[in-house]
Amino acid sequence: MTAYAAGHLLPAARLDNDVFACMERIQSTLDPFGGRFLLHGATDEIREGAWPGVLVIIGFPGMNEAHDWYESAAYQGLIPLRTRHMAGEVVLVDGVAPGCDAARTAALLRENQAVA
Repeated sequence: MTAYAAGHLLPAARLDNDVFACMERIQSTLDPFGGRFLLHGATDEIREGAWPGVLVIIGFPGMNEAHDWYESAAYQGLIPLRTRHMAGEVVLVDGVAPGCDAARTAALLRENQAVA
């Protein structure tokens, strides 16, 4: 099942050479794990609430590949280049299975809540 690395990165006062170096080198850290950018620097349209910063989403063939990428020496070496200049959060998450049905999920949650 596809897995994702999602980052909500807050704007830096000024992008410097560290941030540019991170951007220039990150694809080479993704390639060995089948990672590819799905969202990166896209224009957003805020519809509800506040959303400072940018959303970055990277897809991987599965959670093992996402985890191995994040823990790789190549990517770990890039993290300080970004975090010294941009705050934010990064999560690894499994995607949904084919045929995911929100109504079915709601029914299961309702049933489990009634049992507890």
